[in-house]
Amino acid sequence: MADARIPASGHVGPEPGPAAPRRGRPRSEEADRAILAAASEVLAERGLAGMSIEEVAARAGVGKTTIYRRWPSRGTLALDAFLAEFQGQQPLPDTGSLREDLLAALRAWMRSVTGTSTGSILAGLIAEAQRDPGLAVSWRERVVERLRDQHKIMLDRAVARGEIPAETDYEVVLDLLFGAAYHRLLQGHQPLTDQFARQVVSYLVAGLQHT
Repeated sequence: MADARIPASGHVGPEPGPAAPRRGRPRSEEADRAILAAASEVLAERGLAGMSIEEVAARAGVGKTTIYRRWPSRGTLALDAFLAEFQGQQPLPDTGSLREDLLAALRAWMRSVTGTSTGSILAGLIAEAQRDPGLAVSWRERVVERLRDQHKIMLDRAVARGEIPAETDYEVVLDLLFGAAYHRLLQGHQPLTDQFARQVVSYLVAGLQHT
């Protein structure tokens, strides 16, 4: 009669075999960093219109298929390269004053898009999003909506302090604040100066306090 004792391992039934191999190759963080760094270099030198997946792949030392497994289009790769730098430059101000919070937020945005290639990359992404519906969705979700959600916290604080009415339309406030700056960046008819930022905020706060 077979010995029915439980093995010392405590396992009942057949001993487990080797784990089944994972399907597909694991994503390489090192490759990701190299690709994003190469994309940032090309974007800074030539803009989105002059960026090709072939050149990014060559600079990163990877094959084109490696890039396409991660990013389905040139636009989505450019967006990730853009966000890697841009997001960290948009802190949430907390000065204790709505006027100063709005001014700090607008100044941070302006600093990130002037004096470097970031502004031209941003403009290129907006243009590309008009032709690429997938990129347009990503742009709204990962740039526009994320930044607006963050800045709505400033308005919540202003309501709590009694600086603006509770029924204030946050969407309109943020459209007026950043819309003016986007207009100057994209049209190029006037510079983005600190005086401009202070005037925008002064007009906006005056309007809010008299509604």
